[in-house]
Amino acid sequence: MSIFASSKLKLHTHHLLMANPEGCLKHMVTRVAINGFGTIGKRVADAVDAQDDMEIVGVTKTRPSFGCDLAVKKNFPLFCTFDDQEKISAFAEAGYDCKGGLSDLLSICDVIIDCSPGKVGAENLEKYTKAGVKSIFQGGEKHNLTGKSYTSSANHLENIGVNCTRVVSCNTTGLSRTLVPLNEAVKEKGSLSVNSVMIRRAADPGDSSKGPINAIKPVLKVPSHHGPDLMTVKSDINITSLAVAVPTTIMHLHAITVELPMGHGLSTQSVIDLWRKTPRVIIMNGNDTKITSTAEVMELARDIGRKWGDLHEIFVWEDGVSLQENTLYYFQAIHQESDVIPENVDAIRAVMGLEKDWMVSVDKTDKAISAYYGI
Repeated sequence: MSIFASSKLKLHTHHLLMANPEGCLKHMVTRVAINGFGTIGKRVADAVDAQDDMEIVGVTKTRPSFGCDLAVKKNFPLFCTFDDQEKISAFAEAGYDCKGGLSDLLSICDVIIDCSPGKVGAENLEKYTKAGVKSIFQGGEKHNLTGKSYTSSANHLENIGVNCTRVVSCNTTGLSRTLVPLNEAVKEKGSLSVNSVMIRRAADPGDSSKGPINAIKPVLKVPSHHGPDLMTVKSDINITSLAVAVPTTIMHLHAITVELPMGHGLSTQSVIDLWRKTPRVIIMNGNDTKITSTAEVMELARDIGRKWGDLHEIFVWEDGVSLQENTLYYFQAIHQESDVIPENVDAIRAVMGLEKDWMVSVDKTDKAISAYYGI
C-alpha cells in the first residue's frame, strides 16, 4: 500500500472515536496540517507521518520552490500559504498540483503546526481561531501569543485539551530535558538556582543569509530569553541565562551551573544515572569515545541513521559533569534543527487529548520515528 493510499485509509477512519475513562480520546486519527514546510516543518511532517494516531493532510509553501519536490515525493498534499488566487496559480504554472490556499487546508484539519517564520504568529493565530482549528506554534513566537508553552517533560498535562500552545525553542527544550528531572529529584528539599551560558551557532547549515561571521558575538539583551522561556513551562526553576553566537552552524552548546538545595542527597554519579534514565538524553564519556566536540556529536547523529543526520536527543558529556557540594557543573549540546521535532508530536497528543501520560506519548513517538527510518 502506498503512503498516499494509507493516508486515505486513515482519513476515512478519522471519525471513529472512543473516550477512555480518563477522558482522553483513543483510536482516533488526528488530521494534522503543517504551515511552513521548511527546516522545521519538513521534519515535523515526517515525525507526524510516522505515527499511527495522526496523519498529514497538507503542507504549505509560500511559493513554488525546491521544497515542493519533497512534499510531492512524500505524497503530502501541497497548499499555498496564502489564499490569493494568483499565488495559488503560480504553483500549477511551475508544475505542482496545489490543492488550494490556507483556508482550504484549515477546512480539513484538526490541528495545525505553525512552522512559519517568526513574528507572523498573531496574524496566523487569528486565522486558525476563526477556522476553529487547534494550533501549535514554535519557539520563535513569544509565550504571550498563546498563553501556553510546551515541553513534554515539564508540562504535558497542563496542555491537555488547550486550543493553542507553543513548543519552546531548541535551547529551552534542551534546558528542560536535564533540569526538569533534576528539579523533580530535589523538590522536597528546595528549588534549583541555575546559571546557563548558551553558546549558539551563528546560522543553520542551510541558511545563506547570515554569516559566515569571523567574530564571537554576545547577545546584549541580558538575560537572554532562554532562562525566562524555561520558566514558562517550569516556573519553580529559578534560572538566568546569557547567550553568545559563535562561527559554527552545526549545534548549540550549553555551559550550566546549578545550585542545589541543602541536603539534596545527590552525587555526580547519581545525577548521571538520573539523566541516563531520562528520555531524549544521551550521555557519553568524551575521553572514552573520543566524542569531545560538537563535530563528533553530529557525526554520531549521522551514524544513528535518522534523516538529515538529526539528533533529537540532548547530548551530555559524562566526564563534563561534576557535583561539588551543592554546585553542579555540566555541558550539553543541542541540535538546533531537530530536538523540538518529537516534542511537536507529543504536543499534538496533548492539545487533542490523545494521551495524558507524557512518558507514554514520548515512548510512542520515539519508537514510531525509529521504525519509520528503519533504525
